[in-house]
Amino acid sequence: MTTAVDTARTHRRQTFRDRLHKFDLKGTPYLFVAPFFLLFAVFGLFPMGYTMYASLHDWSTRKPDQTFVGLDNYRFLLFEYDRFPWSIVNTLGMFAIATIPQLIVALMVANALNKRLRAQLTWRMLVLAPIVTSVVAVGVVFARIWGQEYGMVNGLLGLVGIDNINWQAERWSSWIAISSMVDWRWMGYNALIFLAAMQTIPRQLYEAAAIDGAGSRQQFWKITVPQLKPVIIFTTFISTVGGMMLFVEPMMFDSGRFSGGSDGQFQTTSMVLIDLLRTHGNYGMSAAAGWLLFVVILLLAGLNFLVVNRIQGNK
Repeated sequence: MTTAVDTARTHRRQTFRDRLHKFDLKGTPYLFVAPFFLLFAVFGLFPMGYTMYASLHDWSTRKPDQTFVGLDNYRFLLFEYDRFPWSIVNTLGMFAIATIPQLIVALMVANALNKRLRAQLTWRMLVLAPIVTSVVAVGVVFARIWGQEYGMVNGLLGLVGIDNINWQAERWSSWIAISSMVDWRWMGYNALIFLAAMQTIPRQLYEAAAIDGAGSRQQFWKITVPQLKPVIIFTTFISTVGGMMLFVEPMMFDSGRFSGGSDGQFQTTSMVLIDLLRTHGNYGMSAAAGWLLFVVILLLAGLNFLVVNRIQGNK
């Protein structure tokens, strides 16, 4: 016979199992995501806080002591150091020239790869080739393409009677050359994102449109593009963040230097940040430049958010 003590013990065991089951349902997800937040705190929040601390101090390799200066580093960069405001202009200019054509061409390439082609897998793998190519190799090749004396572009311009252009000398010409490097490297990446999204579009939509007499161009603009609207917004946002942190391509265009040309005509904000740190050894000024760049990226992200809400509201 079951005694009252046995019943109580069974009840306690069931209660413990119930609690364990509830913890498994509610607590296990937090345990799985906890490593991310721990790593983010160590490698994300702490560096941000430490950088903010450094930006408020006069801190350089020449002065071992750290002197609190408040917002003086920010004021100097914005109002006295001419290269910093121009670096923001350079970054925005190259971002605009590179991002818009890049996304348009990527959309066209993805649409072509989405059709039935011979050696379809080979073509898709070739699109990824620029991503896995060494940045140094890309810089060397494009330096030859845009070279003043024996560059391929100047050679083609010479065929139509245009004199050689020093692509590094002027702001607009260097922007175009560097933007071509960015487009070549990242067009395939965005094309594959578009391609993956295109393959989720129901084929019935295209079949119905074909029955109604819609051609391939009409199907692209009336079906493909509207269905890809969330993906286009995503790639635009990611390209915005990446474009504002542009560093490798202009540095390689200047043969590994951080000055961005003789007069800083293509020096980006990231290059200014590194130049202040490595060339001048000014930790405080470099940290302030990093935070100002962060604010600019936040403003552009907020602008993207407003545009997205406007688009969503017009649906």
